[in-house]
Amino acid sequence: MNKTILALSLLAVTASITPTSKAFANENMAQRICEYVAANDKNRLRTYMRAQKIKVRSIFDNMKCNGDNLLIFAAKNNALAAGEFIIGKIPAKKVSANIDALSAHSAHLTAEAKERVK
Repeated sequence: MNKTILALSLLAVTASITPTSKAFANENMAQRICEYVAANDKNRLRTYMRAQKIKVRSIFDNMKCNGDNLLIFAAKNNALAAGEFIIGKIPAKKVSANIDALSAHSAHLTAEAKERVK
């Protein structure tokens, strides 16, 4: 009897302590970052990324917002402050690789990118 009560209580405890999926956390994180970029809210973007202890340069290659990288997504949404922030945080080689695609969407961010690459 005691063994079954102990087994049932252990089962109940392990069922209640299910860890959240890491994929869900990453999807939620990506969604929030994309929302902040689309809203051109540089301050909230910086605060959120600092709180999550992530850097733009570490997520730039793998993160997509509507199929575009963060910089192109910012240009398409006319998010100039967020775009300037991203340009300042990623390596110059990656900025120069995106100048052509950037020029189709934002003249201002293209000028900032060219200035960064100099």
